[in-house]
Amino acid sequence: MPNLKDDHNALREVLTHAKAIAVVGHSDKRDRTSYQIAQFLRRVGYIVYPVNPLVKEIDGQPCYPSLREIPDSVDIVNIFRRSEYLPEIIETAISINAKTVWAQLGISDQASAQKALDAGLNVIMDACIKVEYLRLDVGNTRGE
Repeated sequence: MPNLKDDHNALREVLTHAKAIAVVGHSDKRDRTSYQIAQFLRRVGYIVYPVNPLVKEIDGQPCYPSLREIPDSVDIVNIFRRSEYLPEIIETAISINAKTVWAQLGISDQASAQKALDAGLNVIMDACIKVEYLRLDVGNTRGE
């Protein structure tokens, strides 16, 4: 399964050109990794859409119950849900025409990845978007 995780140029390209990121499993608890990563993504200039059916609002921003409820297009679907939820999330990411699905560290599913690849999406699994952003010095590329 081709996973862009090991293709530094492809990762840099995805992160440089993306503008909007949906964070699936975004917590409203400040000590949670999903909250901290989403805050980082906002700070470096991305539009971040929180997705969590159990939360109405995070820091004054609406939180969407699903990817389908987001009113704008999404470049990256960043996933903070366990691997068993990937098939459904990937299916929805395909249906909203997301460009990339990015599953955080420890999250992967080969069948879901293949489905996303077959639909023409970029796939990164088992990788932290913040770590890769900093490692690849994407901020310098995006002109921040």
